[in-house]
Amino acid sequence: MDKTYPDAATALEGLIDGMTILSGGFGLCGNPENCIAAILKKGTKGLTLVSNNCGTTDLGLGVLLAAGYVRKMISSYVGENKIFERLFLDGKLEVELCPQGTLAERLRAGGAGIPAFFTPTGYGTPAADGKETREIDGRHYVLERAIRGDFALVKAWKGDHWGNLVYRKTARNFNPMMATAGKITVAEVEELVRPGELDPDQIHTPGIYVQRIFQGRDYKKPIEQRTVRP
Repeated sequence: MDKTYPDAATALEGLIDGMTILSGGFGLCGNPENCIAAILKKGTKGLTLVSNNCGTTDLGLGVLLAAGYVRKMISSYVGENKIFERLFLDGKLEVELCPQGTLAERLRAGGAGIPAFFTPTGYGTPAADGKETREIDGRHYVLERAIRGDFALVKAWKGDHWGNLVYRKTARNFNPMMATAGKITVAEVEELVRPGELDPDQIHTPGIYVQRIFQGRDYKKPIEQRTVRP
């Protein structure tokens, strides 16, 4: 039952070129910073990344993009990354843009064992091109396929040795869905506690979804655009 690993590098054992990685986070909040740094150091290439966004030009998942390790990106919002824009326009990056709610549901469906679902979002737009559509009760829907990954990388506030996780505020974002949809889910936490120390009623991701967990270090927690009062 003890799923702890000493660090990100060992927790990512088995990650090889060409795999699909699900990464939690919204902007730069809730990013698995230690895992991203470990992949960058490892030099794993040809990756398909699934995340709400791809960080910024030099932070978050953006560092993997800048290093040339990403083949395809499935995401919702990409407006903070100039390298992303250049690679896409130059035809060097395959991109699948997905409405934000649809992306979350595709991941949730992947974790729940639901292969596909119908949604009204995107009907009549380029987002529906090439996809099955259907009219149900007088409303038009688009068939969207679930998403699963070889690895899911999530960042939590607290976790125990069994893999139970608690997220903190906005950092919760996409992490719970990502955690359920990976063949191997790796969780990095700010605080690793003994089993029984977490309130069962406050656990956001049950340990059954997590295969590996480690305590992260040296978190920067950057903010894309800091706005403060005068």
